[in-house]
Amino acid sequence: MPRLEPFRVEPFRAEPFRLEQLRADHATALLTFERENRAYFGASVPDRGDAFFDRFDALHRERLAEQAAGLCFFHLLVDDTGAVLGRVNLVDVAEGAADLGYRIAERAAGKGLATAAVREVRALAVTAYGLRSLRAAATVDNAASRTVLTRTGFRLIGETVLNGRPALRFELGLAAAEPAAPRG
Repeated sequence: MPRLEPFRVEPFRAEPFRLEQLRADHATALLTFERENRAYFGASVPDRGDAFFDRFDALHRERLAEQAAGLCFFHLLVDDTGAVLGRVNLVDVAEGAADLGYRIAERAAGKGLATAAVREVRALAVTAYGLRSLRAAATVDNAASRTVLTRTGFRLIGETVLNGRPALRFELGLAAAEPAAPRG
């Protein structure tokens, strides 16, 4: 049996990105991102369904209204051409806590982008949004998301079910969290 080398993640350098809070003018690029990656996302997270795409413009406006009200904070990872590489969202903001969720485009996956972006949003959660803790969940079969969560300081706190699939719950106390690591 061949000896396996330890798993290493190189810093994300292949595609630089900017983290931007969701705006109205992101709609076209975001819809393109969701359409292009629908099948890829469906392999590890529940599909958004046809209604999401049919009602995208209205849903986008609803997300912007939730963000304006401070109920959620939506972030896009955008490349130099304006294409969306991923999203990192803080939802259900209440009492100093929020739920973290993220999606990374297939073409950008496996390059450390999710880890770098979650670290940046984690720092914003403290400095810009005044949050004290974050929660997250990942299905048991989504090893990549579980790895991102543990690399960014989340600790496993229990089990749950996400859309009928076994999953794990994670939590991060932000007072003890390390600052965002610089991207090179």
